[in-house]
Amino acid sequence: MNRSSKNILLPRRGFLNGLLAGGALLAAPGIVGRAQAQAGDAIRLGAPFHRTGIGASYGRWYERTATAALKIINEQGGINGLPVQMIVEDDGTDPKRGVEVMEKFAAEHKVDAVFGHLFSHVVAATAPRAGELKMPYFLCSETHALAAGKFNRYCFQPSITDVKSQINSMGGWITSNLGKKVTLIYPDYAFGYDHRDNMTAAVEAQGGKIVASIAIPPSETSFTRYLPRIPFDTEVIYHVMVGPAVLTFVKELGEHLGTKRPEIFGFIDSLEGVQMDIPQLSFLEGTYFWEAMPRYAQPDQTEFDKFYRDAVGVDATGASATDPKDISTYSHMFSAWETLFAIKKAMEISGYKGPAQKIDMLEAMEGITGFEASNEFPQGDKVFNGKTHQAFAHQNVSKFGGGKLEVVHTTTIEESFYPDETDYTQMSF
Repeated sequence: MNRSSKNILLPRRGFLNGLLAGGALLAAPGIVGRAQAQAGDAIRLGAPFHRTGIGASYGRWYERTATAALKIINEQGGINGLPVQMIVEDDGTDPKRGVEVMEKFAAEHKVDAVFGHLFSHVVAATAPRAGELKMPYFLCSETHALAAGKFNRYCFQPSITDVKSQINSMGGWITSNLGKKVTLIYPDYAFGYDHRDNMTAAVEAQGGKIVASIAIPPSETSFTRYLPRIPFDTEVIYHVMVGPAVLTFVKELGEHLGTKRPEIFGFIDSLEGVQMDIPQLSFLEGTYFWEAMPRYAQPDQTEFDKFYRDAVGVDATGASATDPKDISTYSHMFSAWETLFAIKKAMEISGYKGPAQKIDMLEAMEGITGFEASNEFPQGDKVFNGKTHQAFAHQNVSKFGGGKLEVVHTTTIEESFYPDETDYTQMSF
């Protein structure tokens, strides 16, 4: 892609029947900090990023990604003629702080909407308060709690898919290609329970069996006391860990298993923000990972992925373009980018200018049926379910080899579907 293509509005292709056509790029003056403008002369978006706590590596890249999107957005003229400000608060990856930050956005900053939370235990605490405050709350999380009907009509997950849809689309591949006796290793909080419950259901539906289920506190720094609980008859180890000790986890797992190991399937969460071409990870050779958006640029890389990498400042290996040791959280941070463009689309459809049109904007979001792959949505095509407020997308299975990841299987969007568990459109605002 030549340099001039940065200034071209996003291409459109035919997609799904009923897909609402897009508009121009989001426009916003990427202002980070306390809003200075007066009411009515800007759209303010609250961004509760995980600047500290166990989600700090994600929060840093979410903030960097959102800032890059807003720069482009503002260069394109704003939303409905208004510039957009991003006001950042650190939630500490802490549920209590998440609620406090939501209240601050409503009472002090008086934002139009909030986006950016990833860790599901923070989301679970904050979502009810968002509903009480009647604050539009756009999740950049993978929690299934939203689509399960546990939140309220003000909460949306328009970009990144939930854990249930991810597992639904890949469970069959795992049991068909790797084995049917599975040991689960996951963090001991809501996100991990989503994996435990949905992977158990997926494996059993394919005639498999969960032979062990090992929950580990996300703040744990050593894992040797948990690993002996892996049964000898395990055919597949399924792992998803988060936090600052992920490299220690995979290193100790390799040391424990040795050369005669079962198949291993991990969620890239276990290695997000971690260099992979290092000796400590050599034992992962030939193992598999889930990725929503492949960290390494693939041979069939789309022009949209190229545009996105360039805008955010990420190279073909998923590292910062200015520091090869600064590894991005590439498989998750796209949600901050895409969620901004989803908000923009809903605001444009509703002609949003301020809080008086809040309900119109939320109803417009519910009316959107999907998003097509573009510079706005570089992860790929999406189906959006307005009843459950949840997006569905392609998922990728990548194989680790030679210090990098190569996609070996991409699911269909339809494989990620499951029956609706709620209908938020029947709730009052």
